[in-house]
Amino acid sequence: MLRQQDVGHRIVVRRIVGIREGRPLFSDALGELVELSETHLTLATAHGPLRVPVTQVHRAKRVPPTRRPTAAAVVALERAADEAWPAPTRGRIGDWLLRSADGWTGRANSALPIGDPDRPLAAAVDEVERWYAEQGQPAMINTPLPLAAPVGTELDARGWTARPPTLVQTAPLPLPAPSSVDTPPAAGRVDLAGGQASAAGGQADAAGGQASATGGQAGRWESVVVELATAPSEGWLAVAAGRKGGLPDAARHVLTAVDQVRFAHGYVDGTLVAVGRATVTGQGRWLGLSLIEVSPEARRQGLARQVIDELAAWGVSAGATRAFLQVEQHNNAAVALYQRLGFVTHHTYLTRVAPH
Repeated sequence: MLRQQDVGHRIVVRRIVGIREGRPLFSDALGELVELSETHLTLATAHGPLRVPVTQVHRAKRVPPTRRPTAAAVVALERAADEAWPAPTRGRIGDWLLRSADGWTGRANSALPIGDPDRPLAAAVDEVERWYAEQGQPAMINTPLPLAAPVGTELDARGWTARPPTLVQTAPLPLPAPSSVDTPPAAGRVDLAGGQASAAGGQADAAGGQASATGGQAGRWESVVVELATAPSEGWLAVAAGRKGGLPDAARHVLTAVDQVRFAHGYVDGTLVAVGRATVTGQGRWLGLSLIEVSPEARRQGLARQVIDELAAWGVSAGATRAFLQVEQHNNAAVALYQRLGFVTHHTYLTRVAPH
């Protein structure tokens, strides 16, 4: 059977799914083991998370991994992601990062246990708990898997819980061109950070900040204009506040305290209907995408794709060669969109929360 050391690794589970004529029926599942308890196990499969009661497990074992990134690659990407979402209050335990942003988002309010904490593991977790107690916050740790699997084992022993798995996905730049059925064409793009807008019949010039307008499909969404700015508008911030449950002062730091950052504003007839954010970090290699949001009445019209395309074009012009994003595994619609854009899972992480 499986042990805690198997968390973060690829496994196959044969489970009992029914009984026919007095004999059990079996089904096999393959995926990454993200949680193992006395009562159940959870796999991250190609079709989403799968929770299997231990009583239904007939057989389970670790299997050889598909090609997975090196530990150094995971560390580099996690550090680039930290640069892209910078918490205003920070500390260190050896190489481990401690982050606080008045409770705004898990990423900015959790420890990142990568590298050497310069002390025994149990003592490092004790220090994490003390530091967050001083901040008046619950202690949380983001555990990239399988890199931080030993940390997860220690947290399991202490009774820490786990939030749903998050996928860290990557794609090469530039992103593939949209197909005619993928998204309607945007009417134009304006880079408010440093360029002019034009209404020529071509594609956006990301490097020069020019924009193009294209004709095409009829309908209201043909008139979408995506503007890129170095700072978010009040309307943009209102969308972010609605999605994240408020916007304390620390949140503005998280959003804006990056050297290379752009905020996408998608307008239809002067109304803001789509937003997005992009950063370039990791020594200029990584374009980070976040807060891609479309208003409910404008969804399923290709606006998210248009916002991403404009942000990706800016990233290419800034020298980025790869893009990354973080998405909860159960967000099937977003995962499907990102898959069409060429994103694949680089690694996963669990946000672990200390018991009260």
